[in-house]
Amino acid sequence: MSTLDLAACTPVNDLWPALVEALGLERSARAARQAFDLQAMHGQASTLPVLIVETCGVALVEREVLRLSTGLPAPLGEGVLLLCSQRQRQLQLLQLQLP
Repeated sequence: MSTLDLAACTPVNDLWPALVEALGLERSARAARQAFDLQAMHGQASTLPVLIVETCGVALVEREVLRLSTGLPAPLGEGVLLLCSQRQRQLQLLQLQLP
């Protein structure tokens, strides 16, 4: 099991468009739904789902860890997703509305 080093990542705005371009909208949305499913099954109000863009792997991260590591505040509510590229050391925080 590898560890996400959020402090080493740079916030960007193009991970989601790149993922959609690489996988297509349907497969990207499916991967995001899997992350949201993990949050629904094992998460808490203090956690946030993470989608690893290289593998479409999913994880959970504590919102406070994200804020302390990156300075990014994770909005409360449903549909908030953290995309993380371990290879490029980039992350993107988004709020999605999936069907």
